[in-house]
Amino acid sequence: MYEPIRTKSVHTMAAAPDFPHRSREEELDIRLAGQLTALLTVTDELHALAVRAGDATESAALAAAADRIAEQVARLSGGRHPLRAEPSDGGDPSRMPVLHRRAHTLAGNALAVATSRDDATATELAAERMAAHGAAAEVADLATA
Repeated sequence: MYEPIRTKSVHTMAAAPDFPHRSREEELDIRLAGQLTALLTVTDELHALAVRAGDATESAALAAAADRIAEQVARLSGGRHPLRAEPSDGGDPSRMPVLHRRAHTLAGNALAVATSRDDATATELAAERMAAHGAAAEVADLATA
């Protein structure tokens, strides 16, 4: 009365995949490099706006920060330097507070990943950028209030 099952059960384990998996550390490296690349893009945009606004001090600080971020991305990416696009032509300095807030958020994301990865250099850089962009956004908010 009972007929045995002739096909494989859907509950059996699938065969081991034949593609390599990344370790947790490799995944965190990729995430951190992505967060820092996004921060680099916003920093380059802020640098272009500071140059256009004629603020030499902020321009120099942003250029130095962008170079440090690019070094970290290259370190995390196995020596490949990130592509850096020219900032957009819409150089309205009134966008700077919004970009500083965006950079603050991206630096916070990078800080969370760097902390989780236990990377002291990236953690220090992300915390420094978070403080700098937070202060710049706060000053800009006070100026517009």
